[in-house]
Amino acid sequence: MGKLGKKARKFAKKNLPSVLKQRRKNKIVFKKRPSKKDKNDGAVKEVVKTAELSNGRNSDKEVTVTTSFDALFSEDDDTMVLYDSDSDGYLSEDPSCGDLVGNDDDVTLEDAEHKRTLSVNNQKVYEELAAQKKLLDKLKKKDKKFVKFLESYKKGEISENQEMYSDEDDDQMELDDTTTTKYKVLTSSVISKWSKLVTEDHNEPALINLINAYRAACHFGPEETGPTIQDSETFCNVYTFMLSEADNIFRVLLKIPINCKKETLLELKNTSRWKKVQPMIKSYFRSTLFLLKQVTDSEILAFSITRFRASIVFFAAFPSLLNRLIQIIVPLWATGGGTLSVSSSLILQDVVSVCGSNHFDACFIKTYKAYISRCRNIETVDTKHIEFLRDSFINLCSLDLEKSSNKALVSIQQLTNILKHARQQENKEAIKKIYSWQYVQCIDIWVLFISANVNECDVQSLLYAMIQLINGVACLFPGPKYLPLRIRCVQWLNKLSSSCGVFIPVASLILDMVEYKVNKEGGKSRKRVKLASDLKLPKFWLKSQNFVEQCVNSAIELLVVHFFQWSYHISFPELAVIPLIRLKKFYERSTVESLKRVVKRLMDMVEQNVEFVQKKRDDVAFSPKDHESVEQFLQFEKGTLNTPFTQYYKSIIEKAASKTSTSLKEPEKVKRKKTQNAGGDADANIKGKKRRVVET
Repeated sequence: MGKLGKKARKFAKKNLPSVLKQRRKNKIVFKKRPSKKDKNDGAVKEVVKTAELSNGRNSDKEVTVTTSFDALFSEDDDTMVLYDSDSDGYLSEDPSCGDLVGNDDDVTLEDAEHKRTLSVNNQKVYEELAAQKKLLDKLKKKDKKFVKFLESYKKGEISENQEMYSDEDDDQMELDDTTTTKYKVLTSSVISKWSKLVTEDHNEPALINLINAYRAACHFGPEETGPTIQDSETFCNVYTFMLSEADNIFRVLLKIPINCKKETLLELKNTSRWKKVQPMIKSYFRSTLFLLKQVTDSEILAFSITRFRASIVFFAAFPSLLNRLIQIIVPLWATGGGTLSVSSSLILQDVVSVCGSNHFDACFIKTYKAYISRCRNIETVDTKHIEFLRDSFINLCSLDLEKSSNKALVSIQQLTNILKHARQQENKEAIKKIYSWQYVQCIDIWVLFISANVNECDVQSLLYAMIQLINGVACLFPGPKYLPLRIRCVQWLNKLSSSCGVFIPVASLILDMVEYKVNKEGGKSRKRVKLASDLKLPKFWLKSQNFVEQCVNSAIELLVVHFFQWSYHISFPELAVIPLIRLKKFYERSTVESLKRVVKRLMDMVEQNVEFVQKKRDDVAFSPKDHESVEQFLQFEKGTLNTPFTQYYKSIIEKAASKTSTSLKEPEKVKRKKTQNAGGDADANIKGKKRRVVET
């Protein structure tokens, strides 16, 4: 690039500074923080956006699909965790002092007013002390005799203090010697002595010592500068006593019952009792939260969380610590197992039910994200653990049905947008996202949520949106390769139909599986495929006879479930007409006797139930417009469950359950060992063949 001309340089020199100055003035230095109104309207905007997409007004360029499932719900700044400092300091062991000593970087809103008054009153005192300290430092530098005078004065003051406190009782001196825990080794005998004083006499200095010892045990390590724990026995004594008795001790000091509610606890915040006990509770909570974050043993974690549940009501006075508790518990719920996941799930439900629905959003968003990320690689995760996480998440959603329904609608609309994007543009990434485990588990969650709460709230909008979504997914992959996904779709529709009492026509989706055409039908494949843990089948399975058998058996199981839901309904004869016609066509076309036998039995049982319902229907005197009489049709027979079709349904379900249980157990591979005789015979045969070749 050449040099600028004379006129260009003159123009730049004249106008460039003003342009740069204007740019600096208009530049946004700080990012604007969204208001609370914008945060609350985020979910509503998402629903409106998806509703506009369903009307078909927007072009393909305007269709926006959320890239990840866990990015759907964003956390507000109010629900984000403001972490307390881990080195939160020890309580002052003077019983008249109730404040925490140490790092005060993390002061909550509860202490704000108290700290403001202290800072205003003591500011002048601090200034005077600072001025006096400067004068003393100057005198020390100028006059060495003044330094010697100060040292002699300190020694005389210490001797006077020793004489002053020598007249106190022996028991009190023994307690004071042991209370200087920051510079002594804690033993099991000292802990037991403090525990006895606390349980019997409710001694507050001993309780403060125990809380400090508990903090030292939770922060146990080489970097800890506080009191040291002598051995593992001392650690266990402090740990078990505080987790077992702390809640009862705090309630006795505050004079509140066991079933105390959040409102009664918040009323005590301005009383002297609360100001005395509040630092103890806060130190106990922070130490336990630090322990939960550091410990890896599942039994210790489960015990700590179980005992921690009793003190959930006290977290209402510490909102920052409550958010921190949620942040720590959710990963333990998702990645743990057994009692650890169960106790974590229960404490999350207690947070919502005891502390109010204000914390529901934080629990919902964090558990939803943890569950979705856990389902990313479901092949490496235990299916029973995934089912537990799903059921516990649904129980959490049932605590606030209004908020859960709104969030479910947003999630379903996101799934619908992905499906529309895949159908309109045939995008491979969107198609891969649909037959991913995250997409499937999202549908599974909301199907079970609708089924569990159909009688508690109005879920009609969610129900019909979910039915359309599942039908769209089933029709998007009509080929035989995606047989497991289609089976799941039919199972979801059957679940919604049975729980909501709505007829959903699934017979056509099921019978399409029977009519899958295989170009080259080979023999039986030795490799087993688990339909419960797969979403699509491998190519070698499609050419085997096992695939045809699996299609027919799965279709029969799903048809039996569908027919059983309406086997006592007055319209069952009309419902079974088309399925019977298609089953007869398959029976005439099939050449496998085992499959024909199973299909023939299903046809006979359906025809027998049609005759049973038709006979009962001919005897009634009411018209089809009488809805109450139609609903009461065959209700007595339905309660007895003695019809032949009901018995047939039970046998099919039992066989399906036994197949799934046996398929989970992998068969042991038997290795054949070659014996020496067999090897010798083979060598002899080879040598004989060589001789014959040479002779010829």
